Amino acid sequence: MIPFPLTWLYVPGDRPHVVAKALACGADVVVIDLEDAVAPDRKEYARAATVDLLSEPQPVQVHVRVNGAEGPWAAADLRATAGLPGVSGVRLPKVTSADEVVRAAEATGHRLYALLETALGIEHAHAIAAAHPALRGISLGEADLRADLGVRDDAGLDWCRSRVVVAARAAGLAPPPQSVHPDIRDLAGLAASCAHGRALGFLGRAAIHPRQLPIIERAYLPTETELEQAETIVKAATTERGAQALPDGRFIDAAVVAAARRTLSLAARKP
Repeated sequence: MIPFPLTWLYVPGDRPHVVAKALACGADVVVIDLEDAVAPDRKEYARAATVDLLSEPQPVQVHVRVNGAEGPWAAADLRATAGLPGVSGVRLPKVTSADEVVRAAEATGHRLYALLETALGIEHAHAIAAAHPALRGISLGEADLRADLGVRDDAGLDWCRSRVVVAARAAGLAPPPQSVHPDIRDLAGLAASCAHGRALGFLGRAAIHPRQLPIIERAYLPTETELEQAETIVKAATTERGAQALPDGRFIDAAVVAAARRTLSLAARKP
């Protein structure tokens, strides 16, 4: 299992041939979507096809995005995923409370990941993030959140983005991945958006097409300069203890050293 997944590729659960292609496209995590990508009259077929596929272990991490807790399909989705050897995690959409996480944890034995897609979800971000040991991550669903807030300008979501990053770290979770960039042809826009997300503290990003994957990975992997700086910091920390200043005048302490070690680990996340 990759300790720092950077790419999360969503594929519709009612299109098994597309799922098969996605498993071989190089994404760190493939997310089989039983929710937004599947029409109501295809829900049962999508669930059955997903169960059939994930009855065996898979070569990559596979998450299943189940339907929302308030809808008629959620309970069946959670029951169906429980115990499947090919499932690495379950993604819970439109979470608004810690109770939803607890109930999902009781229904399935898999790692859980909560999507915050409403104003109420953002308000309860830390409570959700700290709700249960089975919860391993939170992230935004920006399309629904944008509609809920009536936000048109992309910058209008930055407070919510930062709120989710802070809530995740405060709960001891990994930095969240960014939400999807919906225009699969706009690779320059995707790269710019990833740079902005990285500056806000995100790590990696969800995608809806394989062509987005290399852009995301390139944006989030450390640069050569960042690696050199991290190596310098870690080397200095092995020779001296406590807070200190590097030869170039930069001040470092234990938190800075820990961040440098994370940078080196991220660079080495794949063989």
